[in-house]
Amino acid sequence: MRFNEKELLCISKQPSEKAAELGMRGPKKGDVVKRRLVKLVINFLFYFRTDEEEPAGALLLEQCKVEQEEPMAFSVAFLDESEKKYLFECESSEQCQEWVESLTRASYEFMRRSLMFYRSEIHKLTGKDPLEQYGISEEARFQVSSQRP
Repeated sequence: MRFNEKELLCISKQPSEKAAELGMRGPKKGDVVKRRLVKLVINFLFYFRTDEEEPAGALLLEQCKVEQEEPMAFSVAFLDESEKKYLFECESSEQCQEWVESLTRASYEFMRRSLMFYRSEIHKLTGKDPLEQYGISEEARFQVSSQRP
């Protein structure tokens, strides 16, 4: 996926849903754990060197798996390269669980599934499609049977 560097920088400066200084190890063999400021904005996980304002990198949290590896560590691995994992070390098991939950909920696909679930529940209760009022109820992305790549 292509990104405009200026747009990513702009997104990285938006208020975060979650941010903390964590230990981070990249996916390359021989990478060591380094302290990074980690910031979740929408579905991007930005990581910064602790003394810099611009991000050192960003992970787009789509087509990935977030798992708790140890009581105080979690990983992010992308489905097309599952052997390459980014490892993050937290200060506590509670902080680790919070990060795993937040990152899991950040993906577009999770938000779409949640929308579909609540749309169905509202329809059962009211007999009306809540998306009709916005004129988008027939769009393919809001259909249960549509498959996303």
